[in-house]
Amino acid sequence: MSASEMAEKRAIAEQYKSMPYAAKVSLARSRIWEWVETCRANDKSCHVSVGGLDSITLLLLIRDEYGDIPAISISSLEDKSIQEVHRQLDVTVIPPIKSKVQILREYGFPVISKAKAKKIEYLQKKDADKQTLIHAIMTGDMGAQGHFQHSEKIKLQDKWIELFGGNYAAMRPDLKCQCAPFKVSDLCCYWMKELPADRWAKEHNSWPFLGLMQSEGGQREIGLIKNGCNYVGKDTARSCPLNYFSRQDLLQLALDLNVPVPRIYGEIVRDPDGTLRTTRAQRTGCSMCGFGIHMEGRPHRFDRLREDNPKEWEFWMRNCCEDPETGEKFGWGRVLDYIGVGWENDPYTDCVGQASLFDGGGA
Repeated sequence: MSASEMAEKRAIAEQYKSMPYAAKVSLARSRIWEWVETCRANDKSCHVSVGGLDSITLLLLIRDEYGDIPAISISSLEDKSIQEVHRQLDVTVIPPIKSKVQILREYGFPVISKAKAKKIEYLQKKDADKQTLIHAIMTGDMGAQGHFQHSEKIKLQDKWIELFGGNYAAMRPDLKCQCAPFKVSDLCCYWMKELPADRWAKEHNSWPFLGLMQSEGGQREIGLIKNGCNYVGKDTARSCPLNYFSRQDLLQLALDLNVPVPRIYGEIVRDPDGTLRTTRAQRTGCSMCGFGIHMEGRPHRFDRLREDNPKEWEFWMRNCCEDPETGEKFGWGRVLDYIGVGWENDPYTDCVGQASLFDGGGA
């Protein structure tokens, strides 16, 4: 897709996102019916892939509009309060291909962001065949294959290069590059969510509804802008009726539909200025996921895990992995210490915030 085509799609997306809440709900209901008809035209069934509050709300919207519809989830990855709501809503539970512990031990920790974790994974391996790519990640200079252009988009930010670029320090003599005492990977979602969900869909000849929204940002936003709400491609087919919803729209819809809110989110409340929010977690994910943790204030997701399930917290923070050189048990605590995120002190009585390494630095 050309830059001009993408710009045009962005402009259209902004128009949809600026619509009033009621118009967005009406559009979402229309997209639901369009997807049902698209599935029928292709001899497919349809189902809802369910995780946290966003997709739980989507499931209730679809059932309100269309009637009963199958729903699936890899529930074991979710907080226990989310699992309880899944049981209430008769969501079919499917197992991950690999466990959380297997992922951390075999591949590494999901930290910073999915895109950055993939780049860090390249930097942690001494790979002669990937030198051009690695040089671009370290410096932004793409060499002959990239017509000798410079790309800040491909380049990893200096603060992460310093922490993870030790194997290729010679490429950046201006930085004090280190090698992290743990592996980093972006493969957790593939093994634990994407692959098992895809297998279930193929076995049941079904195409999914997903609770994705552009307002989540990142690669999801780009994909939703390019492909719209309903998309059938060569290898992928999915419907995202909440494409143009903001977080405020989503929370209002949850209130309108009387969605059962899992305890991890607390309650949906309205502040004096009219803004809706949840009183505990604003977003959730797998209990061992660290994507974006460096941008959260305290109490962050691991602090809430400590409050809700101290034994599970102890395992993930200190004991889920073993150092191959020393045999020492370690976990997310080592990772968070390394990237400058507080975790060991009690955030409710002795919180000193995050380390200053990331102040004003973005993701």
